[in-house]
Order: sequence, then C-alpha cells, then structure tokens
Amino acid sequence: MRPTLRLLSPELIEKILGEARDILAGLGVEIHNNCVLGLLADHGADVDLHARLARIPGELIDKALATAPRSFRLFDVLGRQTHDFQGNAVYFTPGSAAINILDGATGQMRRPDTADYIRYVKLTAGLRHIASQSTAFIPADVHERISDSYRLYLSLLYGEKPVVTGAFTIEGFEVMKDLQLAVRGSEAELREKPLAVFSCCPTAPIKWSDVTSQNLVDCARCSIPVEFISMPLAGFVAPVTLVGSLIQQTAETLSGIVISQLARPGHPILYGGSPAVFDVRYETTPMGAIETMMLNCANSEIGKSLGLPTQGYIAMSDAKQLDAQAGLETGIGAALAALSGINSVSGPGMLDFESCQSLEKLVADNEICGMTCRLVAGIEPREDFPALPLFQELMAEKHLLIADHTRRHLKKEIHFPGPVIDRASRARWLKEGGVTLRERAAREVNRLVEKYEPSSLAEERKRELTGRIEAEARRYGMSRLPGQAHPTGGDV
Repeated sequence: MRPTLRLLSPELIEKILGEARDILAGLGVEIHNNCVLGLLADHGADVDLHARLARIPGELIDKALATAPRSFRLFDVLGRQTHDFQGNAVYFTPGSAAINILDGATGQMRRPDTADYIRYVKLTAGLRHIASQSTAFIPADVHERISDSYRLYLSLLYGEKPVVTGAFTIEGFEVMKDLQLAVRGSEAELREKPLAVFSCCPTAPIKWSDVTSQNLVDCARCSIPVEFISMPLAGFVAPVTLVGSLIQQTAETLSGIVISQLARPGHPILYGGSPAVFDVRYETTPMGAIETMMLNCANSEIGKSLGLPTQGYIAMSDAKQLDAQAGLETGIGAALAALSGINSVSGPGMLDFESCQSLEKLVADNEICGMTCRLVAGIEPREDFPALPLFQELMAEKHLLIADHTRRHLKKEIHFPGPVIDRASRARWLKEGGVTLRERAAREVNRLVEKYEPSSLAEERKRELTGRIEAEARRYGMSRLPGQAHPTGGDV
C-alpha cells in the first residue's frame, strides 16, 4: 500500500474551487497583453481593454479543464522516456534560477559563472534520484539578455536529462524553442517527445504580465509543456489564512489553464506553484516554513481533484549553509511532497529563499529524494507468508544473513544510501578521519564530476546548438562564449 497525505477534505476543495471561480467571473484577472486579452474576448470572456481586465465565466473554465491532458510524458535529449506525469508518480528536479552559488571550497556565496554551470550539469547527470535538470542558476559571465537561453544551451549540450526551465523575455522564448528544435530535429518530433517544461508565473495578486502571458501562449502553440508557478505570499500579497491563499492560487492557476487551452486545446500542463508564507519579523518568504509546505501539498490536492498532473516548489531550505536546518527543512518537504503525490518536485540543492544553489547540498538532497522514494513504495509482502519456514531457519541458524530469502529481497526491501550519508560505527568513523557531512558531500561532488561522460547527443546536433547560441550572443556584443573550448561538450 502506498502511504499518502491529505490536508483537505473533498468538501473544502469544492469550496476553494467555487470561490476561485467566483473571483475570476466577478473580479477578473489582470492581463497586460492585448493579444491574450483578445484571445479571451474571442471566446466569451468579458474584457475591459482599458483596465486590462478579463472576467472569465465558469463555462470557459469548464471548457479549458475538459481539454487539459490528464498526464503527459517527458523525454531526454536522446529521445528516451524519463517521466510519466500521472497518478502519484513523483519526480525530483533541482530548484531553478538562483542568482548565487555556495562555493564548495570557501563555504561562501558568490555569483556563478559558466564553469560552475557546466560542473552542475555534469554532477546532475550522475544523481540517480534527480530525474531532470533545471536551469538551476544564472551564470554572471554572459549578457543578461541571453542568460535564459544560455543556461538551456549548456544543459542540452552537456547533459542528457530533460530540463525544467523558463524564459524571462518574449524574444528569449524563440531562441529556447530553436535550441530544442536543434536537438529534436523537427517541430513534430518536439511535440511527440518534449524535452523541457517551461515555468509560467502569474503575478500576485491575480495578474499576468505581458512577458509571462505571451510565453504561455507561445509554449501552448508549440506544444511545449508548462508548469504554472503561482506565487501567493500569505499575509502580504495573499490572505494570511492558508485557505484564503489557496483560493487566490487556484484562481491564478485556473486563469492560466484557460489561456493555455484556448491557445491550443490539449496543451500539456502541470498544476503547480511556489506559494509561501510571509514572515513579518524578518520580511522574508520562508520556503522551509511548514505552512509553505502545507500550501504546496494542498495545492497539489486541488490540482489532482481536477484530474491534472501537479508540481510544487518544495524540498528546499532557507538556510545559508549545508547544516542541520538545511537538512530538516529539505527532508520534511521532500517527504511531504512524495506522500502528497506531487508529480514534479522542484527544490533540491536550493538555499536562502530560492536564491542560492549548492552542489554539495544537491548531492545530499539526492539521498533525501532516494529515501522518500523508498517511503512511498510502501510495505509489501515478499514471500513472507507462510512465515513458519523462515522462522524455523532463523531459529536453527541464529541469523538470516545468507539465507535465500535475504539474498532475493535485500536490495529491493532496504534502501542503501551513497557515501554522503554516514552509517558507520563511531569507531570506524573516527578511524576513517571523522569526515563531516560537508566534506563527504564535497568528495561526492568531485567523484561524480570526474566520473561524468560526455552526452551521447550527435556531434552535428551539438554544433547546431552552439551555432544558434553564438548567433544570439553576437546580437548582444559578445564575440565568443565564455570559457567554451569547443562545441562538442568538452571541458571549459
């Protein structure tokens, strides 16, 4: 039996959905994109162009929910399926778009560069429980206008796992689409085997900017899957009550679903978000707060009640170092996310209110993800009935270390973590140098990066990727890409 967590009753979910629908029909959603407002008006929404407001009737919401897919699959750069977003399947991906990296050598936060990003991609390739890459942090050694497409480029050039990403400009989307086409070869192949999920983020309260709404429409028309990242802050730009915040998040996400499905019925989506509470004492948005985690899990319940695959920004920490706080917040979040059946969990590796990535934390979080996957696998009998023969053997031999039953089921039944997790006796730990968690994590980062093997993507596809990003870089005055030795995935 798979263990599960539920925070909302069916009756409460229905009330939240009803209130959100009333808000969209009565107050409406603010949209700063005339083409999107026109799209909504053409399909029956009450649109005020002067106020940039669209009131969305319930029947339009119902129509969109009827065409939204109940699941979709994701593929790596080689075309192999890696994800099937349905039911309670859970996949972990690193948190995205950090502006800092925690330097493994100094323990200090700093701005990352291209070499850091390539090291991250090589590391992620070897993390067994991290199913996809994300465009995890922003290299500071390229022009900011290409930072979105450049991160996707490096991810596709050096890594094989699919990518969770997003565009922060309208122009940047076209480049990022072309990078995916360079890998797949055609629009038909990209539709058939998507290799990226784009984050599309409404602005609290209940608003879509020009860029994000256009990105959503562009993704829909190209059949590029999206995850909706509504970001209410309970007590600041959302009601302080968790139910009130969920009503707002539901309204924002439903408005995105309507835009998506009007642009292209059947467009694959993840019903997701990155909600948080607001800590008035420090004026911060703690992602490690238990209420933030509850909002993520409850939001997934609402999405699942609609039959949709879900996402959540959870399993991260607000700590500034790889310390006890980082472990407890990430561990609790990962376990709650898995028990809630959030399909795509974004967060591992992240520190400091989503602003810092740590490669050492990422390898530690990989172990947390492995443990949570074992948890949701549950407890099942494995040749345990009848029990009498097994216990007869135990009584006779005084142990079952080499029993046939043990050999058959040991690796399936017991999860054995990697070297980041210390399970040695104290005497052995001291004999081996009394190595700390941070030191073990740093060693594992180095080991996995050294073990990295270049992506098997065809060399002509790699050259096409590089040609496309070089052309974009030249538009912004860059004569060459930073630290790029050659376009075939070699070291910087």
